Amino acid sequence: MCGRFAVTLPDDAMAKIFEAMPGNDLPHVPNYNVCPTNDVHVIRSEDGTRLLVSMRWGFIPQWYKAPNDGPLLINARAETIAEKPAFRDACRERRCLVPASGFYEWTKTEEGKRLPWYIGPARGEVLAMAGIWQDWEREGQGFRTCAIVTTGANAEMSQVHHRMPVILQQKDWGLWLGEEGHGAATLMKAAPEGSLRLHRVDPRVNSSRAEGPELIEPI
Repeated sequence: MCGRFAVTLPDDAMAKIFEAMPGNDLPHVPNYNVCPTNDVHVIRSEDGTRLLVSMRWGFIPQWYKAPNDGPLLINARAETIAEKPAFRDACRERRCLVPASGFYEWTKTEEGKRLPWYIGPARGEVLAMAGIWQDWEREGQGFRTCAIVTTGANAEMSQVHHRMPVILQQKDWGLWLGEEGHGAATLMKAAPEGSLRLHRVDPRVNSSRAEGPELIEPI
């Protein structure tokens, strides 16, 4: 599961890291509380050129008659992505990277209180989460939408949650983006142990309206 994340790098820094050409109308940064249906930064490849673009987070299948015609598909499970009718074409043809400075997960106390955690890279400035994308259009309304691919958590992450986003190492970005032939399915696995850092953060982030750099500060 990945239901909330943060992006703190400027557009030009993301473009440089991913060797991508930045588009117009990119989402505002920094954003310490990126939520489903927000516009997010995405890297996709077109004819061998990487583009940094904006997409709506929440994949809309082609058969939806309206954006809210079914469940909000913010994640796609690695174990079933190739067979699910909603995702299988995008998995083959429209893969992307979703940059994040870190993401949030929650544990619960015995009383049911939700305790937020922030998970970021142990080294470096950015996480490259595997994604898929798709255009949706009906009656003059259109969106370019994306979902984040998830897999079973590694031992480190399983202390907080049993799922995690698929996080790709730089050497694998080209393969996932379709620039280096076939074999992207082998990349859909948990991140190596020790590649993430986890810490508790303020419960203010439990609200989708919360914002500010203090949301990712350890408590």
